[in-house]
Amino acid sequence: MQSLYEWDFRGRKEEMLPEIVERNIQEFAAGMEDPSFVRDLINGVMGHIVALDKIIEKAAPQWPLEQIAVVDRNVLRIGLFELLFGKRDEVPPKVAINESIELAKSFGGESSGKFVNGVLGTVYREIGEPGKEHVKEEKENSEDSEPTEDDASNEKIVN
Repeated sequence: MQSLYEWDFRGRKEEMLPEIVERNIQEFAAGMEDPSFVRDLINGVMGHIVALDKIIEKAAPQWPLEQIAVVDRNVLRIGLFELLFGKRDEVPPKVAINESIELAKSFGGESSGKFVNGVLGTVYREIGEPGKEHVKEEKENSEDSEPTEDDASNEKIVN
């Protein structure tokens, strides 16, 4: 997020991004064993940035892209990339949304968390809430199964 923020803030010169990323990895993630996740995420966002920006504009029509705070804009880009184009087995949709909200709350303004939640929630519902059916199936399967001894031993008894 730091690298995309800096790139966006400094005029969006794509040729500057690799240098920004490497400097930020050295400064903020020096102990990270494998920084490929950072590079993959940034490359993914940059590879889809036109589509991501159009989605942001469509999901938040009352907010022209240039009027969205730089932090919020880049948090949305990352969250949308993970939600729409990321590896769902590594970052499930709900996790992508929650992480984005937390980034917005930590680094954005007072209402950034709510704004990011609203935009990503709208897109999540628009794409059919992927991953939700998996949770629903697990719940239904657990309700359909017969209780076992282990289940009985795990029940809490209220006195």
